[in-house]
Amino acid sequence: MLRFMDWSVVAMGCALVLMSLGIRWWERTEVRKGKSPDQGTRFFRAWLPLLMGLGMIISEMPRLLHASYPVTMIVDTLNFALAVTVVVLVLRAAHRVFRARSPRIVD
Repeated sequence: MLRFMDWSVVAMGCALVLMSLGIRWWERTEVRKGKSPDQGTRFFRAWLPLLMGLGMIISEMPRLLHASYPVTMIVDTLNFALAVTVVVLVLRAAHRVFRARSPRIVD
């Protein structure tokens, strides 16, 4: 049962990656039709699922493939760097979205 749960996390990560690629493909077809993409929330729609899916896949694969300890530590370090990068990008995108939607006071 535990092995199935590990592989289900990998499958969910793959689904997030595929969803992100599908959203990016859909945005490209909409731009070809003449609609402008919403740049404020594009990160949350396209890039966040991709990065989260990669993090989920990277975190489970070394254990499922019975990798050695040094390989597992390298992958965990890369996964931590990806997590920090995602947090920084989410904070920047949220700041940009909320700043754009706040009312401007003009004197």
